[in-house]
Amino acid sequence: MWSLTANEDESTTAHFFLGAGDEGLGTCGIGMRTEESDSELLEDEEDEVPPEPQIIVGICAMTKKSKSKPMTQILERLCRFDYLTVVILGEDVILNEPVENWPSCHCLISFHSKGFPLDKAVAYSKLRNPFLINDLAMQYYIQDRREVYRILQEEGIDLPRYAVLNRDPACPEECSLIEGEDQVEVNGAVFPKPFVEKPVSAEDHNVYIYYPSSAGGGSQRLFRKIGSRSSVYSPESSVRKTGSYIYEEFMPTDGTDVKVYTVGPDYAHAEARKSPALDGKVERDSEGKEVRYPVMLTAMEKLVARKVCVAFKQTVCGFDLLRANGHSFVCDVNGFSFVKNSMKYYDDCAKILGNTIMRELAPQFQIPWSIPTEAEDIPIVPTTSGTMMELRCVIAIIRHGDRTPKQKMKMEVTHPRFFALFEKHGGYKTGKLKLKRPEQLQEVLDITRLLLAELEKEPEAEIEEKTGKLEQLKSVLEMYGHFSGINRKVQLTYYPHGVKASNEGQDLQREPLAPSLLLVLKWGGELTPDGRVQAEELGRAFRCMYPGGQGDYAGFPGCGLLRLHSTFRHDLKIYASDEGRVQMTAAAFAKGLLALEGELTPILVQMVKSANMNGLLDSDSDSLSSCQHRVKARLHHILQQDAPFGPEDYDQLAPTGSTSLLNSMSVIQNPVKVCDQVFALIENLTHQIRERMQDPSSVDLQLYHSETLELMLQRWSKLERDFRQKSGRYDISKIPDIYDCVKYDVQHNGSLGLQGTAELLRLSKALADVVIPQEYGISREEKVEIAVGFCLPLLRKILLDLQRTHEDEYSRGVLSPGRHVRTRLYFTSESHVHSLLSVFRYGGLLDETQDAQWQRALAYLSAISELNYMTQIVIMLYEDNTRDPLSEERFHVELHFSPGVKGVEEGSAPAGCGFRPASSENEEMKTDPGSIENLCPGKASDEPDRALQTSPQPVEGTGLPRRSPLIRNRKAGSMEVLSETSSSRPGGYRLFSSSRPPTEMKQSGLGSQCTGLFSTTVLGGSSSAPNLQDYARTHGKKLPPASLKHRDELLFVPAVKRFSVSFAKHPTNGFEGCSMVPTIYPLETLHNALSLRQPSLTLCTTIRPQIARSPHPALFIRHPCNFGIALKSHLGTAAGLPVLCPVLALPLLLQ
Repeated sequence: MWSLTANEDESTTAHFFLGAGDEGLGTCGIGMRTEESDSELLEDEEDEVPPEPQIIVGICAMTKKSKSKPMTQILERLCRFDYLTVVILGEDVILNEPVENWPSCHCLISFHSKGFPLDKAVAYSKLRNPFLINDLAMQYYIQDRREVYRILQEEGIDLPRYAVLNRDPACPEECSLIEGEDQVEVNGAVFPKPFVEKPVSAEDHNVYIYYPSSAGGGSQRLFRKIGSRSSVYSPESSVRKTGSYIYEEFMPTDGTDVKVYTVGPDYAHAEARKSPALDGKVERDSEGKEVRYPVMLTAMEKLVARKVCVAFKQTVCGFDLLRANGHSFVCDVNGFSFVKNSMKYYDDCAKILGNTIMRELAPQFQIPWSIPTEAEDIPIVPTTSGTMMELRCVIAIIRHGDRTPKQKMKMEVTHPRFFALFEKHGGYKTGKLKLKRPEQLQEVLDITRLLLAELEKEPEAEIEEKTGKLEQLKSVLEMYGHFSGINRKVQLTYYPHGVKASNEGQDLQREPLAPSLLLVLKWGGELTPDGRVQAEELGRAFRCMYPGGQGDYAGFPGCGLLRLHSTFRHDLKIYASDEGRVQMTAAAFAKGLLALEGELTPILVQMVKSANMNGLLDSDSDSLSSCQHRVKARLHHILQQDAPFGPEDYDQLAPTGSTSLLNSMSVIQNPVKVCDQVFALIENLTHQIRERMQDPSSVDLQLYHSETLELMLQRWSKLERDFRQKSGRYDISKIPDIYDCVKYDVQHNGSLGLQGTAELLRLSKALADVVIPQEYGISREEKVEIAVGFCLPLLRKILLDLQRTHEDEYSRGVLSPGRHVRTRLYFTSESHVHSLLSVFRYGGLLDETQDAQWQRALAYLSAISELNYMTQIVIMLYEDNTRDPLSEERFHVELHFSPGVKGVEEGSAPAGCGFRPASSENEEMKTDPGSIENLCPGKASDEPDRALQTSPQPVEGTGLPRRSPLIRNRKAGSMEVLSETSSSRPGGYRLFSSSRPPTEMKQSGLGSQCTGLFSTTVLGGSSSAPNLQDYARTHGKKLPPASLKHRDELLFVPAVKRFSVSFAKHPTNGFEGCSMVPTIYPLETLHNALSLRQPSLTLCTTIRPQIARSPHPALFIRHPCNFGIALKSHLGTAAGLPVLCPVLALPLLLQ
């Protein structure tokens, strides 16, 4: 139980005392008191006397350790427990006083370090018999690497192959060493170089690595960090001749070591650092701290962490992992170790330690303390139909964040140097080549400069490449002064009979006689600072999707996900396409989701998987399918007619009857006339920019993201040239680029005050709202066909994600070690989001005439005009453990959607149906498809109480292992959110909130995307939905009056306790400076009562035409639970299994 509530400020005094003999320690920290000041403390603060009785927690360690920043941070948090008082034994007491004079304590946190009298600590433990957090006797073993390796071997933990050389006269049989030029033989075991030589004493950090002569020989000598060095190279190749050592095989780790920090057997924090064996230079950030990279542990590594913690009886324990050759090896166990500079770790560690102490000692003191249940330990949540289900899988497909305008130039090249470059990089293997690396782009620039120099010397030279195009190619490649694949790339496509006539109106009507290359230069499209903020904020808000998302100990919502992740019950993988903006969006999102700190590059390297190898999230937008060519030609034909839209045009252009499409067509009326207006506005805009450039006061004017007026003029001038062709016709394909540019300038460069931008935005958006969605198909059939062409690998992967959740290893019950929440996040571009949404809308997921909720969802999607940055499609899979495993009711799927960032124009997105509204089976009355008010019938508010009273308890409650200091006693099925709400209001916990008028539905007054992750129209049963009032109070924000008026309609959830002050110290955890960043539309539920069969069959039906052409036939299985067995059987046979249950048979596409 925490003593500090949300209403208390940071001045609350902690129960924190120092032992005698610390005169030399300097000023006491906040909340710390010496024993001599106890009487003054009681006199001055009589109202703050700690409740009795008190459990005394003694800290027995050297001053350097007990007063370190991590220890201080954790102890300050530990003191927030009402019944805990921390006493630090001073170093003078530990070293000079007999143990009989040491202060008495009920719980002892003690650990060895240099100079620490471990014998006295053991004697004190025998004298007072306190509850030990870290076993003291085992710390003797940790000081000897031989014993560490012996224990690891006994526990079946993988470690490098090794041998021990004991230069002990009493053990001559263990002292055989034969040294050769490139190997050593230790007691009969041969170790070829490179190998590692470690002193047997864990206190000796002089570890040597010996290299083979073929690599130059010599050795790398590792030592404790001194300044910015942790090792040096030595030419000495001979092993040491005195002392006892462990010789072990060198493990190739790609230059990184993984440090793992446990707090009990069910929690671990992992970080990677540059290996000291690499170059010996310690990587430090701008603050001088060693750079650590976030790491996700695999399932096997999590099991290793548990084994190490239990085997060495060290609740708080650090150890080193080496990842090599697809395996993980433990190479060192350090004992008591803390993570540095992680507020989230400090919070977690203090809470786990406090709960461990209270669980062990509270009964002895008759302290009225109940074991707090972690809602996130067993991810059980209330569903909108009033039942309790376990969250099993979260799949999210997310578009990248705000970016700079994308720009593209195409040119035909025939010079032999370009063909040589194409051949050099293997372009002829596939006929296509993508150049992104700096050295590749430099080669293109060198060729371009050479051709321009030849043209300058001999204007009549036989060089077919156009000078203007070459100049532009050179100019773009020379931008920024350096190369980066994130902001520029060149694509080359081989045409054996010359480049076909371009759809962009280029004059290529001549009959080609020789092969040529189409060079496509792309630049721009970089993730902006706003985009990073949006992604990080959304990641932070996304935590609230998970059980325990409200949090109660880390000072901000979403701690349920963080603890779920650290306690090994979260299986997270993040995928991103190969575009820089997409990868950086994924990294920023991961930073917010997992409360990571530091720069995005290390996060990107360690956490984000690039999916470009198998086309999972990438598509070649320049290679259109035949269907896309037909659609594009028809679309361009309709929009080139200089006449008002007639009924026939509406039928041809909008056969699906999309509301947003019809609205845009009514705004356009005559497409050619609107294009005339757009072109005139662009001409006027470029004229204004040129005038501004002539103004002396604008010479050094810096625009958003370091752009200059010259660069701004370049992109608008290019659009001006390309939009209206020489024939007078308009290039419709440039409309998205025009809208992209004007939207960017209105949002980011509005301070320039350019005239006509608002009208240009209105007209270009109307045109773009027709062109963009219709490029992905005009009819329903075309939309599905094009969607499959874009995202077939992604559809396969989503289907497998849903099925793999039910493999045998995950079906042994909610308390089994393999049971966890699977999260798969896919970051991609607009094309994949459009395509996936088309599959759900037009792929036959449900019959809207038979399902009112789906009818409302389709009406809502029909009114969405734009899938903006950070658009999200979220699929959540639940399991009802009380249902028959073969029943369709066993699994429950919810489909959610957000159109992403709010546009710069007002009213750009319609009001949705709310987040997790009452499911269709609870709705007895017929509702109007567009009615928001009818989504939550009055009876819904009564159902939650009944549902919670009858919520099922897992059947595995019996037979749990007996409680031990190192194993948490879990309580399954309890909801953390009930603890403070059942008594606060007569009605108890309210599962559904009342609906509100559409004008007041969108809660966005906090200046943060995080508060608006979920639509507050309806919050049906999400135990982790944000409490907006408390959020505003916590972050010092003010809600608008409209929000305050309806505050009683929000979920009644416990306030976030201000346990941590991390927001004040770490701005990345708050929302400072984000007030100008456009907020993100909250998630709206499209459907929350789907069976697993429905989306699975939709995906299978959609990709079935592709399956027919696949060398692997469709695989049919009896039930999702049998997926793993069926897949293994299929891999061993030529044909699939027979259909044994037509209702549940799911064809699965094999990669």
